[in-house]
Amino acid sequence: MASFQEIINSDKPVLVDFMAEWCGPCKMMAPILKQVKEALQDEVTILKIDVDRNPQAAQAYQVMGVPTLIIFQNGQIKWRQSGVVPANHLQQQLRQYIASPK
Repeated sequence: MASFQEIINSDKPVLVDFMAEWCGPCKMMAPILKQVKEALQDEVTILKIDVDRNPQAAQAYQVMGVPTLIIFQNGQIKWRQSGVVPANHLQQQLRQYIASPK
């Protein structure tokens, strides 16, 4: 399995959901992320990071509250937002970074 660093260094946009099991709004994000994945298929990678199990990842990206969503591309943060984000808004953000067909 690829490491977190390898995954976020992809030229494909990677949406990382920093979440926690005990977090109510995080649970609301699950069906939203599923909807985004269904809409964008293999054009994006979606990762869930449990901040309780991976405190160093949360610390590295200054995640103060959950859920925090960050879009990475080529290892760089392209966009970030905390709280529940509607599927259409997430898709709009991600589409900006999907490479146009060659």
